[in-house]
Amino acid sequence: MLGSIVKVTRKGQVTIPANYRKKYKIREGVKVVFKEERGKLVIEPVPRLEDLAGIDAGKISVAAAKKMLDKMRAQDRY
Repeated sequence: MLGSIVKVTRKGQVTIPANYRKKYKIREGVKVVFKEERGKLVIEPVPRLEDLAGIDAGKISVAAAKKMLDKMRAQDRY
């Protein structure tokens, strides 16, 4: 199955087709990760911290979680 064909610019940039941006909620400012899997280039959106609430949702605020992470990083304990 053939996907969308895009052109690479002189600077190595490509435009993610609109249908994929909508499907994967990739908007301006969203980060993506490029990785290689079995000889293919894969692009995945990086989830925001707020989207990773999971089973601990409501137990700690986003601000408190960021503060705790900053403290751990300052102590180099992560």
